[in-house]
Amino acid sequence: MDRFGSDKPDMRFGMELKNVSETVKGCEFVVFKSALENGGSVRGINAEGQAAMPRKKIDALVEYAKGFGARGLAYLAIHEDGSYKCSFGKFMKEEELDALVKAMDGKPGDLLFFAADKDKVVFDVLGNLRLELARQLDLLKKDDFKFLWVTEFPLLEYSEEEKRYVAMHHPFTMPMDEDIPLIDTNPGAVRAKAYDIVLNGTELGGGSVRIHQGDIQSRMFEVLGFTEERASEQFGFLLDAFKYGVPPHAGLAYGLDRVVMLMVGADSIRDVIAFPKVKDASCLMMEAPAGVEGKQLEELHIAVTKEKEE
Repeated sequence: MDRFGSDKPDMRFGMELKNVSETVKGCEFVVFKSALENGGSVRGINAEGQAAMPRKKIDALVEYAKGFGARGLAYLAIHEDGSYKCSFGKFMKEEELDALVKAMDGKPGDLLFFAADKDKVVFDVLGNLRLELARQLDLLKKDDFKFLWVTEFPLLEYSEEEKRYVAMHHPFTMPMDEDIPLIDTNPGAVRAKAYDIVLNGTELGGGSVRIHQGDIQSRMFEVLGFTEERASEQFGFLLDAFKYGVPPHAGLAYGLDRVVMLMVGADSIRDVIAFPKVKDASCLMMEAPAGVEGKQLEELHIAVTKEKEE
């Protein structure tokens, strides 16, 4: 997330995110200042060689970023003579701008974009902006295949809406052995034995090692807000099974159709799956959904009734 703003990064090009929070700490630009005071960060990406990008195109990128939660985008173009064209220059001293450019490895001809907000928003904004710039600059070569594994996902994440921790993957994922003591004291720092395989920004498959000890599963339910009674009511069958001994087990769900999509250079999975659905989930080839006979409904114990008029 720090480097790419995504947990399924496209490695075919650079343009990695840089955290410049320390560099701009103490500056008077209210956007940067407010983000840092509220526990967020200031990060940027360097679109190398794009300093001459027209203002209209930059404005379109700002609007694009707003679609991912940004309230705006700060930008700084470095001219060939070393001077700056900056959307926030009047709010920062010259030496502060120089330090910022240095932190971004900026050089004459480069265009720098910055987002300042909570980390989640900054990652979402810059991660997607990075991809959009790569599309516009034709950096995504379809015959270039960059695989990677993503590991050590957070086990839990805090839900502001529910005011409690929820499972990042599912409540049966095994924590990293060395992080088990943190479940009770610092749940947000616990890493999971979970893994994804990614190719060119597409998640091909994912999986995890499952919990196979009853005491760890009970602690997991507890941190997720389950009472002992509720855990027993909903998952008693599982907790009881653990008493008899369960072997360690793990798995990976693999999307072969996604691999085929990338192999043939298609832009949509619908181009390669056998029975693609259109946007309303219907299948034009099989003419589904369609009417069924009464006998079929009887076999499935399904009753169809007319909707009552209000």
